[in-house]
Amino acid sequence: MCIGKAGLPVGSLTYVRQGRRENCAFAYDEAWLANPARFNVSADLQLVPGHQSHRAASAHDSVFHGAIADTAPDAWGRRVIARDHAKRRKADPHLPALTELDYLLAVDDFSRANGCNIINTAWLTTPAGTLVLNTGPSRLYGEQQRAALARMAAQPVRRVVNLNLHPDYFLGNQAWSDVPTAALPGSRAGMQAEGKAYEDNLYRLCGDWMLGTEFAPARHDIQLGRFDWGGHALEWQRLQGHTGDDLVLIDHTTGVLFAGGLVFADRVPTLPHADVPQWIASLQVMAQWIAQGTVKTVVPSHGPVHSGARGVNQTLDWLRWLHARLQSSAQQGLDISEVLRLPIPERFAHWAALRPEYARNVTTLYPRYETEQLSLQTVPNVTKQ
Repeated sequence: MCIGKAGLPVGSLTYVRQGRRENCAFAYDEAWLANPARFNVSADLQLVPGHQSHRAASAHDSVFHGAIADTAPDAWGRRVIARDHAKRRKADPHLPALTELDYLLAVDDFSRANGCNIINTAWLTTPAGTLVLNTGPSRLYGEQQRAALARMAAQPVRRVVNLNLHPDYFLGNQAWSDVPTAALPGSRAGMQAEGKAYEDNLYRLCGDWMLGTEFAPARHDIQLGRFDWGGHALEWQRLQGHTGDDLVLIDHTTGVLFAGGLVFADRVPTLPHADVPQWIASLQVMAQWIAQGTVKTVVPSHGPVHSGARGVNQTLDWLRWLHARLQSSAQQGLDISEVLRLPIPERFAHWAALRPEYARNVTTLYPRYETEQLSLQTVPNVTKQ
């Protein structure tokens, strides 16, 4: 098991199954125990050498230690994994039944089970041509997208636009090398800076789905403002918060908003480049567009297309709650493992990726809140007598 962007080894997890009995043991890496920045990764894993065993106390409990169990899929996620496994067992009847370790390791938003396809891509076809929004997480996705548009779109593709710098927005650009690709300047710079790391990480997560994929950043800067696209009054707007440069598209003719990564519906938001206050401000702008009737339908990058403010309100709710949770935890002096163990409100229980994404949200953002809290503490002046 590793932690952080550098993949710092923390320890090893051993899983054993004997018939219906399952148990596990975790041992910290010696280097982690010697690291001055070490911390216990779970409340039930003390910072001591040697293996620490664990087994489920009841049929409703996890075979894994607390913080590790928190990364396991929820009921919805288990159903998705089980259905995929059932399909593969039809092709190969010798595949063994799933274990709790299989469910644990299957939790990746980017996974081989879904071909790393976790994003809504879109296109708009008018007499002026076809406009494509986002190209997916791989060269294969981009090629499949292009083949689908060749069959379905009435006009040729004239422009491809990536709404932010994240890999599922632009790693399919290779398939569109003969078409202008555009994004905001900050997104283009981020693609260039992080593209190779994205590429390497998705090869690790997604395997053969990524064959032949090489990052190809957007080549042109998007021009903000209103423009006509074959009779549709369109408008590019720059917002921020999910990343430093979040591009959204309003179709004033139909009232459709292509919201990019700023809106998540029925799913916990991802926060690797987030600025929560700026994100909340951007969502408030979108809420005004909806209230004013400018926007009637929202197309999020993650989650179902929907009418009205449902996705905006859900994303606002999560960000405000998370901000309050992390701020309060820092004020109480909780360490990160304690924050990870705190209960999550029931209203979020049905959202996709709840536990793993909450864990990622906390590990990404909580150090900032701790630093801010420390900066508020003052050291009294001491006068020598």
